Amino acid sequence: MKFLVILFSIISLNVFSQDIATRKKHYLTDKGIAINGYDPVAYFQGKPQQGKKEFSYNQEGIIYQFVNASNLENFKKNPVKYEPQYGGWCAFAMGSKGEKVVVDPETYKIINGKLYLFYHTFFNNTLTDWNKDEANLKAKADINWEKTLKK
Repeated sequence: MKFLVILFSIISLNVFSQDIATRKKHYLTDKGIAINGYDPVAYFQGKPQQGKKEFSYNQEGIIYQFVNASNLENFKKNPVKYEPQYGGWCAFAMGSKGEKVVVDPETYKIINGKLYLFYHTFFNNTLTDWNKDEANLKAKADINWEKTLKK
C-alpha cells in the first residue's frame, strides 16, 4: 500500500511538472510576466490596469501581477475564470491561422465570462475582424489552441 502511495505521488508530480512546462512553453509572457504585467482581474472590473510587482502570483508557472491584494485573492480563488484564453495570445490569430501573435493588453473582449486578448496597432485592430465572425473564429481558435498545447 505504501508503495502505491509513493508511486502515485511520483506520477502526479511528473504530470504536474509537464503541465507547468507546457504552460511556460506556450503562454505569452514578457520577462516571465503574463499580459505585460496587466492585472487579469481588472479586465472583469471594466478597465485593464497595470499590476504591481508586490502583488505578484505564480499560477502553475505563469506569473501574474495585480493592482491590489483583493484582486490577487480573487484570482487565487478562481484562476481559470481570470486567465486569458489561448495563453494570452491574440484570439483572432489563433482562430484564423493557429498562430501565436502578441497582443495589445488593452484590446480585449470578455465572452461568456472568459478573457480574450487581441493584436492592435495603429492600422490593424484584430478585435474588429474577430467581431465579424466571432463564433467561427472562436471554434477554430479552441481547436488550434489544443493542437498548440500538444506540440
